[in-house]
Amino acid sequence: MAIPKSIRLEFVTPERAIAHEDVDEVELPGEEGFFAVLPGHAPLLAALKTGPVWYRTGGEKRYAFIADGFAEVTGDRVSVLASVAERAEDIDITRAEAAKRRAEDRLAKPTADLDMERARIGMLRAISRLQIARQSRTRG
Repeated sequence: MAIPKSIRLEFVTPERAIAHEDVDEVELPGEEGFFAVLPGHAPLLAALKTGPVWYRTGGEKRYAFIADGFAEVTGDRVSVLASVAERAEDIDITRAEAAKRRAEDRLAKPTADLDMERARIGMLRAISRLQIARQSRTRG
């Protein structure tokens, strides 16, 4: 069996589609670490954690933010199902900076009813969204 020349990326959340296109490579933040998928990759089912996703077609790389989800990989397809995902160009930097400040304030001045793990996850999401947005904008 010949190795396919591209891989079909199906990247969706419950609210919308992030991407439905043929790509050359995808990198995802797996629970066990980042992993790349190329055409012909062995079948795989992986839990995803909060972090950056990128996918490449030719020399063009596109970035996205993801939080919580799963990826199913076959030889010619990657299906990403995420509870939260956002293309880098859709991230509102002002809103992400405000979320980061709120998370920092909550963690700096904890109250008796503060869920520390939820506050930590909020901080991680805000930092990740900012990094992805800034990285994609500096690369053009």
